[in-house]
Amino acid sequence: YDLVQTKHAILRNFPVIGHFRYLLEEVGPELRQYIVTGNDEERPFSRDQRRWVYASSKKENNYFGFGTDNDLELTPGYLVIRHAAFPRSAPHEGEPGYDPKYACPSAKILGGHRKRAKAFRPASIVNTSAMSYGSLSRNAVEAINRGVALAGAMQNTGEGGIADPHRSGGDIVWQIGTGYFGCRDERGRFSLERLLATLETAKGRAIELKLSQGAKPGLGGVLPAAKITPEISKIRLVPMGQDCISPASHSAFGDVSSMLDFIEMLAEKTGLPVGIKSAVGDMDFWKELARAIETSGRAPDFVTIDGGEGGTGAAPLVFSDHVALPFKLGLSSVYRVFAERGVHEHVTFIGSGKLGFPEQALLALALGCDMVNVGREAMMAIGCIQAQR
Repeated sequence: YDLVQTKHAILRNFPVIGHFRYLLEEVGPELRQYIVTGNDEERPFSRDQRRWVYASSKKENNYFGFGTDNDLELTPGYLVIRHAAFPRSAPHEGEPGYDPKYACPSAKILGGHRKRAKAFRPASIVNTSAMSYGSLSRNAVEAINRGVALAGAMQNTGEGGIADPHRSGGDIVWQIGTGYFGCRDERGRFSLERLLATLETAKGRAIELKLSQGAKPGLGGVLPAAKITPEISKIRLVPMGQDCISPASHSAFGDVSSMLDFIEMLAEKTGLPVGIKSAVGDMDFWKELARAIETSGRAPDFVTIDGGEGGTGAAPLVFSDHVALPFKLGLSSVYRVFAERGVHEHVTFIGSGKLGFPEQALLALALGCDMVNVGREAMMAIGCIQAQR
C-alpha cells in the first residue's frame, strides 16, 4: 500500500522507516515536554508554571525549594517586583485577623461612570477570559461556572452564546462576537429581541463586544459543520450541516461613532454595563475612540485589552505568532492615549493574555488595569496538560 499510494512521499520511498518517522513526530511534543526541556523552556507555559497552577488549584503545596532556577540578570525583560521594607501583615484563612474582603480585593464599579441601571462593583479583580461552549466541553464550561460562583468571580462566555452550563450558579459576562451567536436573526445579523429573551434566563452581569482577540486579531472564526450538534445549533442559532463562520468585522456598526451608538443602545435596553474587547494593532482606532469619548460623552463601560500572546482553539500560525502587540506594549499604548485625553478614568481597563500568575497580574495592575481575566490557567486548573492539540 505504501509503495503505490501518492499522498505521503516519505512512506512511498521509505515504507518501513517512514512509519517510525511519523510515530516519532507524533509523540515528539510529549517527549520534549516530559524528557528533553528544562523547567523554564516550554512555551506558552513552562513546567514550573504548570506545576504551580496544578498545585494551587488542588490546594496542595505550591511552594518551590532551593531558590530560583531562572537567569535573573541576563534574561531580557525579566520582571522584578520591588518589595517593601515593612510589608503589611497578610494572615491566611483560619489565622487571627484574616478578612476575606482583603484576601480578594474588589474592582472598580462597572457602569458607574455612565450610570447604567445595573452598574455593580465586581467582587473580584480576577475573572475568567472568553472561552466558548464549543471550543470547551460542557463539563469544562460548567466547572468554570461553578468555580467562579465559589470564588465570587465572573465567567466570560466567549462568542459562542449562552449555554446551559453557563447557568450553573456563576455570574457571566456575555461576549458578543461578529457572528452574534445567540442573538442573531435568520440572516446572521444582530437581533435585540433575541438578546433580551436570552438575558431573561441567564445571570448576565455585563456585555462584551468582541472586536478581536489576541491569538487571531482581525480574523473571523470557523466552527466546522462536523462539530455543530443540535444543541450548539440551538444555542448559537445557526443551521446544521454547514460550517459556522464568524466574519472578521461587525455588521451592526462600522466605525467608532456607530460602535458607540450601538454600545449606548445595548446599555439602555438591558441596563447592563457594555464594553469592548480587542487586541491592539492600528493605534488610529484607539486615538479616535479616546477623542470620541472626550467630545461626545459616549463611552464603553470597560475596555478589555488582549495581548498577542493570548490563547485560542485554533488560528493560522502567522496570526498567533506575528499579529497584534503583546499585552505589555498593547495596554501601555492604549492607556497612554486615553490618559492624554483625560478619559482613562471614564472606563474600566481589563487585561488579558497570560496574566494568571501573580507577578504578571501585578504588572497589569501597575500598567493601569483595574481587573484581569485568565483563560488557559483556568483550563489547566481543570486538567489541561498543554498538549496544544
